[in-house]
Amino acid sequence: MNVADSLRVASSLERLGYESSSKAETADVIVLNTCVVRQSAEDKAVGRLHSLKPLKKKNPELVINLMGCLVGVKGHTRLKERFPFVDVFSPPSDPGPLVAYLSQDESHQMTLDETELRYAVMDEDLMLPLDTRGELVATYVPAVLGCSHACTFCIIPYKRGVERSRQEGDIAAEVRSLVAQGVKEITLLGQIVDRYGKDIENGPDLAGLLRIVHEVEGLERIRFLTSHPNWMTDNLLDVVAELPKVMPHIEVPVQAGDNQVLENMKRGYKADDYRRLVAKIRERLDNRSEKPYPDVAIATDIIVGFSGETEEQFQRTYDLLAELKMDVAHLARYSTRPGTVAERRMPDNVPDEEKWRRFRVLEELQESIAAGINARYLGEKVEVLFEEKVRGRWRGRTPTNKLVFVESEENLRGQLREVQITWTGPWSMQGSIARRQGVIQPIALESSEV
Repeated sequence: MNVADSLRVASSLERLGYESSSKAETADVIVLNTCVVRQSAEDKAVGRLHSLKPLKKKNPELVINLMGCLVGVKGHTRLKERFPFVDVFSPPSDPGPLVAYLSQDESHQMTLDETELRYAVMDEDLMLPLDTRGELVATYVPAVLGCSHACTFCIIPYKRGVERSRQEGDIAAEVRSLVAQGVKEITLLGQIVDRYGKDIENGPDLAGLLRIVHEVEGLERIRFLTSHPNWMTDNLLDVVAELPKVMPHIEVPVQAGDNQVLENMKRGYKADDYRRLVAKIRERLDNRSEKPYPDVAIATDIIVGFSGETEEQFQRTYDLLAELKMDVAHLARYSTRPGTVAERRMPDNVPDEEKWRRFRVLEELQESIAAGINARYLGEKVEVLFEEKVRGRWRGRTPTNKLVFVESEENLRGQLREVQITWTGPWSMQGSIARRQGVIQPIALESSEV
């Protein structure tokens, strides 16, 4: 979501006549877009902000904009006192305050208080920044802003506000605009993207939105994230199975494999519910026939060391991951976030050393699982959408979101090509462009022409 927000800010600044700078030292405006979902992310953001203070002292005309979850939607009085050298504070997904400050348009100044925030309207005709226009192959399109689920460990509802779905017409218009600028793949975003449309009367759900976006001419691939086990419907899975542009790549976090921990997290399901969901996804989307690798990839999130998590409870998470063999597991060590239910009511009583140990145990397990899954691609041909060239090799992804590198002198940016896999590892694969099958047209020659 922050990547999408940053693109929108850059586009807004270019409309005001600004151009991008590769170095902060040469910039007239610096935007620091922040994440605070984990303590490490917040610490990094604060450290980076402090590093900008000398630039402001050297150049008082420099405009520094603090944006994103560190600012949140509840006001910024304390942040202003803490960081007096910051000129503009912007909530998540909203370039409005910065644009108003730079244009000195008081009619568009945002008034923030503790109870309400008026968001700037997203521009459905989003123009990509000049340095990405024609270069960006895959990008993100927000579908649901904010979240109202409020897991006990999560700060997102407090920082990004209540759940709000964008109108399907605005989303489709944005996708059309992006495709016209060279984008081939879009990912629809939401903290719980499966809840899209729940707050729009007589509007489509996520399955309906996928059908609408699928009709955009020139768009090659569609993904969506992040899903929640409670909102992954049969109808949604049917649409993924039916629509060829929708990739069989499902991101659905479990967070823990123990029922008591899940209850303490306020996730709303049990471990066996998650097992049944994974089985359903694979049954509905895996039609591999004789292929050695599956047609669907499932990614999950896991938090280790949540409040009160015992060794026995952690073992259940380990056993769940070992049993389900997910393609990807995004792992995190629990850290308390001020303002959450867990911070107020649950002690953070798992020692940091133990959190690290559990993290590494799951990391080693997932590395082994991913290596085994990817090894099944060796020697096989898969379709890859190439995005960019990195260190002399073209990088792209399979429909199941597997990362593939290829050495080629061709310009493969934005191309869908068949690749034969020659090497596999747990995190990526390597291959070579498969030769295209040519059609030989026989020509009958007269005897005098022979």
